[in-house]
Amino acid sequence: MAGRFEIYTDSAGQHRFRLRAGNGEVVLVSEGYKRRINARKGVASVQRNVLRDERFERRTTRSGAPMFNLRAANGQVIGTSEAYASLEAREDGIDAVRRAAPLATVAELP
Repeated sequence: MAGRFEIYTDSAGQHRFRLRAGNGEVVLVSEGYKRRINARKGVASVQRNVLRDERFERRTTRSGAPMFNLRAANGQVIGTSEAYASLEAREDGIDAVRRAAPLATVAELP
């Protein structure tokens, strides 16, 4: 199964996207957007930026768990990962995003 972006509306009425890897796991989520078109633009930005390693900001959560942000050329965060159990798992997550995003389909959900 190929990767898939899902654009959806959250319970607060914000438009978001999430990227599912080929195995169905969510590997990247966006911030909330007021307009659905901006969520679509966020998907396109992920696809443009995902192959540049310097766009991945490797961080840790407040509790010390590894995670990452994907940033656009202007420095804005496009997507955020989950918290991982190890540095190696975080790198696997980044690799999953790199593999899934470039050719991922886009599904518009309610």
